[in-house]
Amino acid sequence: MIAHADNKPSWRISPRWLMAAAVAILVGFSLICGSVLLSMRRGDEKLAQQTLGNLASGIDAEIARNIEIYDLSMRNVASNMTSAELVEVSRPVRQMVLFDHAATARHFGAIQVLDAGGNVTLDSSTLEPKPQNFADAKFFTVHKRDPLFGLYISKPMLHNGVYGIVLSHRIAARDGQFLGVVTGFIEYGYFHAIVARLQLEPDDMIAVFRQDGVLIARAPFDENVVGRDLSRLPAVQKSLAAFSGSFIGSSASDGVERLYVWRDSSHPLVVMVGRSTGAIFGQWRREAIQIAGAMGALGLIACVLIIVLVREMKKRAAMEDEMARLAMTDGLTGLGNRRRFDIVIETEWQRAMRTRTPISLLMIDADHFKAFNDAFGHQAGDLVLCGIAWSIARHAKRASDCAARYGGEEFALILPGLPLAEAIELAERIRREVGALERDGLTTTTVSIGAACMVPSSDNASAQLLNNADTALYTAKSLGRNQTYPASPSKAVLAAA
Repeated sequence: MIAHADNKPSWRISPRWLMAAAVAILVGFSLICGSVLLSMRRGDEKLAQQTLGNLASGIDAEIARNIEIYDLSMRNVASNMTSAELVEVSRPVRQMVLFDHAATARHFGAIQVLDAGGNVTLDSSTLEPKPQNFADAKFFTVHKRDPLFGLYISKPMLHNGVYGIVLSHRIAARDGQFLGVVTGFIEYGYFHAIVARLQLEPDDMIAVFRQDGVLIARAPFDENVVGRDLSRLPAVQKSLAAFSGSFIGSSASDGVERLYVWRDSSHPLVVMVGRSTGAIFGQWRREAIQIAGAMGALGLIACVLIIVLVREMKKRAAMEDEMARLAMTDGLTGLGNRRRFDIVIETEWQRAMRTRTPISLLMIDADHFKAFNDAFGHQAGDLVLCGIAWSIARHAKRASDCAARYGGEEFALILPGLPLAEAIELAERIRREVGALERDGLTTTTVSIGAACMVPSSDNASAQLLNNADTALYTAKSLGRNQTYPASPSKAVLAAA
């Protein structure tokens, strides 16, 4: 199947396009796999957020409920302390009235009442509290200084020989006068007990913050950070700024990257739960590595197969091109053959018609060739034809020129864009050069040339140009050979031998 002048099959697939298509397919599959993997990762992250969110909500609800119960007990003591009736009752009765609703759960210490000087006057655990003064303690001074301060939760500290946090409320008279402070105590073991009931991953972290960013409790316990103000850390800032949420970040204490989740930051203590991304995405990463490895192996195999296929296609294309070239080439002279001539003249004719430019044609025939062939043999005749072909090809220098063996000892030279006068001049150079060829000191042969030129239009065809050149060639031979004759006799340029 011949599609155009260079004879390349129109259906041939370019190796470059094949390679591009293969790369596009591989990229497409990679993108699909990547999308699936990302979807799986988002699913694992969402599941972890839900799990950690439920865990944070459970811990937060328990701590908030117990602190609220303890806070109610302390507020009940603070309000009853201003009752005039309690002044007249005995100490046992006062103890019973004040501390009847006091929280007595495990890890919750005794409720104490401090007077305006910071001295312990009442203790829910005994009728005779030992003398103690907390006038310099922060949980006392904060209420003495600020009458509007509500529940105060201290940093983790030693209180009465036990490590924990102190909760306190202001006791004020009806006129707002500072009368003292009521305090409660939660042992640090309370937080350990909560964590002990949970099944956590090795790198899981639970943190309990005050509303000002002070770390109250942490699991696993780290004495270097418990009690410190961590309000500058991004995780703490995010948890205090939003009611609930989550984010991924690295811990400032151990450098482990975790997913942090918190719920209901409106409570006095904010609970944040963190799980390492290694635990969350570990299974996903293993599957991703396996899938990526499989895709890489398949991609490598595909690339090797494509390279092999492309090489084979190139070899086949080269063979097809060579076969197409041979199909368009005269085996003896190396010029184009009659088939090549027919294709090129039609192509150049259409091009000249579009551009309105002339196209010239030289028909060249060896003089007395049959007699020479009979006298010197076919091999000598072949050498003569090769010499004529060499001379014609040497003068067809432009890329658009096409020299062809038209048949037997006849040749043709298509000269697109060349006017008749220049075509005749070129024909004369060829004629003189062929006439100068010698064999054993004798001139081998001469050539007769017919020249024609036309500007193609819709009213004529390439066959007319060929007919004009043939007629001119016949005239040149009838006038004695070894000359160039134009299709228009009035413009003839005759050259005698």
